[in-house]
Amino acid sequence: MYWFGMGNGSALGDSRIAFFFDWTYILILIGLAICLLASARVNSAFKKYNQMRTMTGVTGRQAAEKILSQAGLSYVRIERVSGKLSDHYDPKDKVLRLSSEVYDTPSVAAVGVAAHECGHAIQDAVGYAPLNLRSAAVPVARFGSYLYWPIIIIGWITGIMGLADIGVFLFAFIVLFQLITLPVEFNASNRALQILGSDQSLFATREEYNGARTVLRAAALTYVASLVSSILQLLRLIVLTRGRRK
Repeated sequence: MYWFGMGNGSALGDSRIAFFFDWTYILILIGLAICLLASARVNSAFKKYNQMRTMTGVTGRQAAEKILSQAGLSYVRIERVSGKLSDHYDPKDKVLRLSSEVYDTPSVAAVGVAAHECGHAIQDAVGYAPLNLRSAAVPVARFGSYLYWPIIIIGWITGIMGLADIGVFLFAFIVLFQLITLPVEFNASNRALQILGSDQSLFATREEYNGARTVLRAAALTYVASLVSSILQLLRLIVLTRGRRK
């Protein structure tokens, strides 16, 4: 929020109104709405196609094992992890982690998600540049996510706007990290769909393939929504910091 001077009664009344109404919160609300819609869409798609069983009876783990083996990546371990849609590939430890509802479930959604994570493992194996760039940026992005807000607040309170600018810059790096993430996620989904569309031992029908595509596209949109939300947050921080500087 802005700091306001205390002049005559009218100015004081206006400042009190402005204190309680910060128009930049609209940016936060827009970003929140976009993220909630994207999250609802991916949850709905996953729920629907997690109830559609694969005709081959292949589970997420079995699909991952087959895809990794065919790609010459049998050395990649597959582990079960807790949490809903917590699936991910760890390029550092060469481990593909699947959530319980993906690991053991012979569903279209489970196989689609597992294939997507295998896409990341294949990216790592072939040296996909955006994945390497994202991996290199992880430490700085994690550091920035913890410290950007305290640094900005301290800068605002003390009036040291250069410090606040550093906090804004750290958040800008987080936005850049999310931007780098987009091609990584879209490429992994494309790799997964190419594999699923050409291997009938995974999907026997076109309907199964279309279901997996729906789930993966919905998941990809959550990354787009997160990026848009972060851009709006960055805009808000810039506006507030400039306002305090004035």
